[in-house]
Amino acid sequence: MNTKLILVVLIALIVGAGGGYAVASSKSAPNQRMMPDAGSMHGQMSDMMTGLSGKTGDDFDKAFLSEMIVHHGGAVEMAEAALVNAKHEEIRKMASDIISAQTREIQQMKDWQKAWYGE
Repeated sequence: MNTKLILVVLIALIVGAGGGYAVASSKSAPNQRMMPDAGSMHGQMSDMMTGLSGKTGDDFDKAFLSEMIVHHGGAVEMAEAALVNAKHEEIRKMASDIISAQTREIQQMKDWQKAWYGE
């Protein structure tokens, strides 16, 4: 399997498990979010992939970490909305798991940024 295919599969799994990074804020009620349509999420993922295009080595790693931190942050935001608004306990449980896992991953990526690039 080549590296690009692995990356695409990884991102697809993250999106499937945690949702997209862009969540539109609703001004009508606190703690409620409007889900972007599928075309919007696809466009945002495409933009993320474009930001990685042609990069290798440290340039790729820096861009990847930056995009994934934003992406995971969006998933955490969506999961927080699910904790407040979801009907099914299974969704609230998954949201809690997403918050825990992706918050931990965000911190790991920030630690790598600081250690490797002083960011």
